[in-house]
Order: sequence, then structure tokens, then C-alpha cells
Amino acid sequence: MKQLFFLLFVLATYSLFAQTTITGKVTDKKGDPISGANVYLDGTYDGTATIDNGTFTFTTEETGEQTLIVSFISFETYHLTDLVKNLKNITIKLKEDVNTLDAVIVNAGSFKAGENAKVTALKPLDVVTTAGAMGDFVGALQTLPGTSNVAEDGRLFVRGGDAEETQIFVDGMRVFSPYSPTANNIPTRGRLSPFLFKGITFSTGGYSAEYGQALSSVLLLNSIDEPEEERTDISLMTVGLGIGNTQKWKKNSLSINASYINLQPYQELYPDNNEWHKPVQSFGGEAVYRHKINTDGLLKLYGAFSTVNFDLTQEDINIQEGIRFGMKNRNLYFNASYKDFLKNDWSIQTGLSYANDYSDLDIIEDTVQDTENAAHLKLKLSKFYNSRFRLNFGAEYFITSFNEDYTALNEDTYNYTFNNNITASFAEANIFFSKKLAANIGLRGEYSSLLNEFTASPRASVAYKSGANSQVSLAYGQFYQNPKNEYLKFNTNFSAENTSHLIANYQYVKNKQIFRAEAYYKDYNNLVKYNTEQPLPTANYSNNGGGFAKGVDLFWRDNKTIKNTEYWVSYSYLDTKRDYKNYPTKATPSFASQHNASVVLKHFISNLKSQVGVSYNFASGRNYTDPNKSGFLNSKAKNYNAVNANWAYLISPQKILYFSVSNVFGTQNVNGYQFKNQANTNGVFESRTIKPAADRFFFVGFFWTISDNKKDNQLDNL
Repeated sequence: MKQLFFLLFVLATYSLFAQTTITGKVTDKKGDPISGANVYLDGTYDGTATIDNGTFTFTTEETGEQTLIVSFISFETYHLTDLVKNLKNITIKLKEDVNTLDAVIVNAGSFKAGENAKVTALKPLDVVTTAGAMGDFVGALQTLPGTSNVAEDGRLFVRGGDAEETQIFVDGMRVFSPYSPTANNIPTRGRLSPFLFKGITFSTGGYSAEYGQALSSVLLLNSIDEPEEERTDISLMTVGLGIGNTQKWKKNSLSINASYINLQPYQELYPDNNEWHKPVQSFGGEAVYRHKINTDGLLKLYGAFSTVNFDLTQEDINIQEGIRFGMKNRNLYFNASYKDFLKNDWSIQTGLSYANDYSDLDIIEDTVQDTENAAHLKLKLSKFYNSRFRLNFGAEYFITSFNEDYTALNEDTYNYTFNNNITASFAEANIFFSKKLAANIGLRGEYSSLLNEFTASPRASVAYKSGANSQVSLAYGQFYQNPKNEYLKFNTNFSAENTSHLIANYQYVKNKQIFRAEAYYKDYNNLVKYNTEQPLPTANYSNNGGGFAKGVDLFWRDNKTIKNTEYWVSYSYLDTKRDYKNYPTKATPSFASQHNASVVLKHFISNLKSQVGVSYNFASGRNYTDPNKSGFLNSKAKNYNAVNANWAYLISPQKILYFSVSNVFGTQNVNGYQFKNQANTNGVFESRTIKPAADRFFFVGFFWTISDNKKDNQLDNL
């Protein structure tokens, strides 16, 4: 028995001596103790939690080299590898986790939305539920600050830049002809269906070095990676019809839809100032195929085809019989993208887009045939070094081939053509100094074979979290863009036009409420000038133009204060002047409004199973030249005002009746004035008012979704 007790005593003593005590203290970077942090040896059950003063102590039988792990919510996990015997009286300072929801985000100049956005300013759903947007991306984006309402055009005009200064990308790839063609004073619409996309980033300036050939703005659209269900969508509208179908398999999915639009019933019901010989008719179809290659790899193929056909005679004060204008347009677009995560925290994104756009125009007695083939190839690599440093870099190649055949009334024919290839590379570092301070620093280089010119564009932005719900940001960038096709087809002796952006941003976000205030300054250089009434092959061209744009943008969105209601208010102040085109002096261009404002409200009425929406758009009068006065762009048109409304009624979970009207009160807006070329006998240049093609637009539609999910709420889809 004594021998047994002795043996147990020896074993206990050996076990006691074999154990090692690990001790230390856990604090934040300021030295304040952290209570409740988990402390343990990797791969073992040996560990404990820190007490109120941040200290910890536990024993282990492990020997040799081990890894000590310390973790706590909102802080980065700490790893320390050392000999067990050295893990005594150690002090561990944890770093804040920069990826938490309350961390700073670098967002000067950008509105982000979608499933991956920390702050949602505009959702894809807003495109089809905003009164007056009429299901068009541009219509919804024009309710955001920084945009100017150019009602007769319909494209995006951002912070004093014209429409060609904004580029649109789908899954990182360029869309070369994003708008449907139209006639003068008739607004265009975007070709892309809003139901394709899960997220939007609308950058009004200071955007990433990854994107180029845009002086003012980029619109980034991210398509849906995988549809939620198999379904068939049918739509019957006052102006056409549409049908779509989605099928899913284990690793694949395919979505196809087609639509036909004919505006003849509407044009007969609400005639305008145009004489329509053939109403606007369009047919379009698109298909999206998605294939999951592995857990993270995804291949997406998107193809779209559309045609537009119309013929009309438009009023002209200098031509008694008016101007006859007819168009037949055909557009084909293809986009392929692939993304995947690689080993050692690398990721890859690559893609290809191609567009073929053909237009056959009849202008009075002349005919013009334009053909443009364009392609974009891109490779982007990203390296995640740690939560505080990420590196993105890549290269891309743009190809453009343009050809125009012009046949005059006397049957003389002319051919204008050019080919332009642009090689670009970019690199950008995302640096998170702490949860409160972050920066993006990038550089983009481009070489244009047509201009024989290399440009370098530095970009930088920094953000600081000034409070629990607020932050401030600064951004600077240099941006280059080749001159427009309408210049390059006549002359290629140019340099790239360029701007520099300086932006200061303040943002407050709390509990479904967003407030943004942003001030900016843009400096334009090397803008194209010519000495004729319009671009002609005989004109003298130069890069002697320039200008500036400065202003303040304000935005407030709230879906908390009023039950079942969300609304947003935006306001923009713009001061801009430029000397370009055939301007005799520097002046505010005719597309720029000094003041722009929008109010959007949406309310769901449960008892009526309906969502109602109202929006109001305001733009101060734009400049025009009155030859009866001295000076250039010497007068202002009247202010633009429009109240819009829509109503969606849920007939059943999968059937919805939708009604909308733009410019409810039929406000007589004015797009400008046209003057006679010669003064009358009293020395007065007579004029006519250029009014919108349609003062009011009604739309009624019935939408029916057929799917296995009987509880699917069609109102949510709309």
C-alpha cells in the first residue's frame, strides 16, 4: 500500500512539474484592458478568457513551439508562435478589425447599392419603383445629386460634364452603346434591363484607377450571379409586351427575355409637334448564362440584340416643310466575365465585351450609314495580404473601328473612318490604417495608338471616421478621354481631353437614414474646339479648349421616420463654364442647370395591397443664345418642373397591375428656343419655342410571374 501511495505521489508530482503556466495581459492599442477575450493554444483545449483587468492565466502540458491565439469581437485575431516556456507575462495589444460594419469606407464621389454595400443610397429596385423613372436606370439616377436634368436628351449629365463624359460598365466590362438612338428633342432610354442587376455603383467623380476614358463619371452595374428560382415573367403594356424565362440546373442557369415596343397607340392618343410617318418600334432580346466552375469560380455570358425603327418630320423655323428624319438601328452586344479565388489569397477577374452598332439615317435628302465595332479585353488580379492591405492591378485593351458612308442629295459620296486601339494598365492599393482611417492610392496609364499619346492618371482618396455614425472623405484624381467619334472621323491630330477632380465628402448613416454632403472642383483642359457651326471635314480643330465646374451636392434618405414609407431628397448647386466646340468665349454650356433638386416618396398601403409613389423634379433654366441681344448664351429658359406618380396594385402574390404618369399636371416645360437665320424687316430674329415631344406620358402594365414559389411577392420583384 505504501508503494502504491508513493507511486501516485510521484506521478502527481511529475504531472505538476510537466505543466507550464501561461500568463499575460490583453489590451487595445491605447493600453486599455480588454475583458472577455478568448486566449488559447491552437489545436488544443488549453485556454481561458481575460478578466476585468485584461489579464489571463492557464496551464498546459504542451511543450516546444506552440501558437497562442487571442480573439475578441471587433478586433483582429492575434497569433503568437513561440516556445511554451517563453509565454509568460506577455502583453498583447489587439488591433481593431477594419472589416466590421462600423468601419470607415472610402466613398468620396460614389453612391453604392446592392447586397455587398455597407450603405445603400439607391437600390436596383428603385429603378422600377421610382415615379418618373419609367423603368430606366438614367431616370432613377437623375434623382441623385450631381446630375443635371436634360429632359430632351435623356442621358446622364454629371457635374458640368456632357453625356459622353460618363461611361457604363457591366461586370467591369465596357458597354459601348448603352442608349437607344433617337431624334432631336426626344429623350433616349437605356438599353439595359434593370432586372439583370444586383448592385449599382454610381461614381460622380474621383473614381478608381481601374476605370478610364471617362472625364466625369462611371456607372458600374453588377449582374445577378445566380437567380433565386425558375420562373416565367409575362408583361402586357400599353406600348408593347414582353416575356422572360429562367431555368436552373445544378451548376448552371439560363435567363432569356424578349420585348416589343410600339408607340403608335400612344402617339395617336397624345399627339405632339412631330409628324410621324412611322412610329417608334423596337424589338429586343437578351440572354444570360451562368456556370459555377467550382466553389468560387463563376463564368457569366451575356448577349443582347435590339433594333429601333422610326420616321418623322420635325418642325424647323427655317424650313417650312420641316426636317424629315428616319432611322434604322441595329445593335448587338456580348459580354463574358469570369471571376475566381486563387491560392494564397489571390483572386482573378477577367472578361471580354464586344459591340456592333449599325445605323441607317435619312436626313432630308441625305443618307448616312454608320458602323462601329468595338471590343474591350480585361484582366484584373487582386492580392489580399491582410485585413489592412490589399492590392489590385491589371491591364486592358480597347479596340474601336468606325466607318461612315455619307451620300448627299447630289449623290456625291464620302467615306470617313478611323481605327483606335487603347492599351491601359492600372494598380491600386487599399490601405486600412485603422477602423477609423483608410486610403486608396492608384495610378493608371494609357496609350492611344490613334493619337500616339501616353497619359498617366494618379488617383487618391482617404476617409476618416469622425464619429460613431459619421465620416469625412477627400479624393483627387486625373482623368483622360479621347475626343468624340464625331471629331475623330474628320481629324485625328488631337491630344486626349482631361480633367482633374478634387472632392470633399461628409456622410452620416444611422438606422436606415443617410445624409451626404459633397463639395467638388473640376478643372478641364485640352477640350476640342472647331471654327464651324458644327463638326465638318473642312473645320479647323484644336485642343485649345478648357473650363471648370464646381458645386455642392446634398442628399438625404429616410425609411425609418414614417411607417411603411421611404423618401429621399437631393439638391445640387453647379457653377460651370467652358470654352469648347465653336464657343467664341467661355460660358455656361446649354446643358447645365445651376440648381437641380428631386424629392422621391414611396408608401405601401397594406389594406389596399398597393404601393404608391410620387416624385418631383426641378431644374433651373438653362442658357441659350438670343440673337436679339448682345453676347453668347445670353439668356435663360424657364425653370423645369415635373410631378410624377405611380401606383402598383397586388392582384395576387404573383400578379400586379402597374400604372404611372410623368408630369401629372402637364406643366408646359421649355427645352429651348430656335431663331430664324435672318432678321425680319424690323431687325428682329423671330423664334419658336422648343417644347418636349410629349408633355405627359402615361404607362399601364400588367405583370405576371409564374414560378413554383406560390408565395413569391411580385410587388417585391417590381
